[in-house]
Parts: sequence; C-alpha cells; structure tokens
Amino acid sequence: MKGSKKIIEALNKQLTAELSAADQYNIHAEMYRDFGLHALYERMHHEMEEELEHAKMLIERILFLEGTPDTASREKIKVGKTVPEMIKLDLEYEYVVISYLKDAIKLAEKEGDYQTRNMLTKLLDDSEEDHAYWLEQQLRLIDMMGLQNYIQFRAVGEPNPHA
Repeated sequence: MKGSKKIIEALNKQLTAELSAADQYNIHAEMYRDFGLHALYERMHHEMEEELEHAKMLIERILFLEGTPDTASREKIKVGKTVPEMIKLDLEYEYVVISYLKDAIKLAEKEGDYQTRNMLTKLLDDSEEDHAYWLEQQLRLIDMMGLQNYIQFRAVGEPNPHA
C-alpha cells in the first residue's frame, strides 16, 4: 500500500530515535553491570529490547507503506558517568522520543492514516507509562532514599515485573 511521503519520513525519524534510545540504554545497561548494579542492568537491558521492538514495528509499517526504513541513522547519544546522570540522560531522551511520537500521531491523524496512528499510540503508551514513568520513579527514589541507599537497593534489586 503506497503511503504518504510525510508519514514515511515521520516514521523514519521515529525509527532513528528508537534505535538511538536502544544504543544509549545498551551502553548504560552495560555500565550498570560493570558497576555491579545487576537489577539496573536487567531493567535497562529490558528497556533496550523494548526500543528494538518499537523499531521493528516501525520498520514493518514503513515497508507496508512501500517506504525504505532508515536503519543507519542515529541521533547523538549522551553517556552518563554516574547513576543519577545516566538516569537523567535516559529520561531526557525518552522525552524527545515522546515528543516525536506526539508529532507523528498528529500527522497521521491529519493524513487520515489511522493504522499508523494506532501503532504510534501504542508506542506512546510504552514510552510514557513505562519507560519515562519508571525513570522518573528512580530519580524520586534517589531523592527520597539518598544515592547510597538507592545503589544498595539496586545492587540487590527487586522482582522484575517484566520477567
């Protein structure tokens, strides 16, 4: 099905954002593992995998619309040096992803592409209600518990709700 050029461009912009987020989450996950923070490693590795699932959905939709997925482009990622900095940078990037999603949803509605809109809305739900919310929680926990207690908590971890 021949899709709108504007929609395909927006989906490729989102694809770049999702792949870039996966790259940033991957390096942070590996740093957490290197620090001995296994629960944070597990969670960020899970988040990286979800970003790759989002990318797969975008690729499938672009192909369906007879476009060419751009899997080579990346946005500049920011790698933190401390746990709070890594969480803040991941949250900042998640806000970028959310902004792009909202713009793409508006465009899909304007173009009358409701299937693309539905797919993007699912990605927005994941980004807002899972990814960004969890990162915001971690920053609140650091504020409430103090960094040392948070680190100790994350070294041991919590049950993984995604397991």
